[in-house]
Amino acid sequence: MLLSTPTVRELEHLTARVFATRESGARLDAYRRDETFFIDIDLPGVDPASIDITVDGEVLTVRAERKRTDAEFVVAERPMGDLSRRVRLSEKLDVDRLEARHENGVLTLRIPVLERRSRKVAVATA
Repeated sequence: MLLSTPTVRELEHLTARVFATRESGARLDAYRRDETFFIDIDLPGVDPASIDITVDGEVLTVRAERKRTDAEFVVAERPMGDLSRRVRLSEKLDVDRLEARHENGVLTLRIPVLERRSRKVAVATA
């Protein structure tokens, strides 16, 4: 049995309202290039002013908001409302020097790798 167009629209609106109130995990890529660790997070349609980045211990949290529009969507696959993503970071990253840049709907985080150099330790004698 096929659903009538108004019924399909009602279902879409109900689904959109339910999912608009939930936090949604944004997709990301994480990689290392030389002595820098990168995290690219997809945040299409997000106002950069709404992005909040915090580091608590080894947990990096990114929160943002993609505001709803008054458009009548035919297909709405990108999440609306609050977006968030948590990433557990290595202790080998220098989070005090973390840099963030938002460009073309992608938030790029640059985190330098801590320099841990080996050194020779002299042994003192009595």
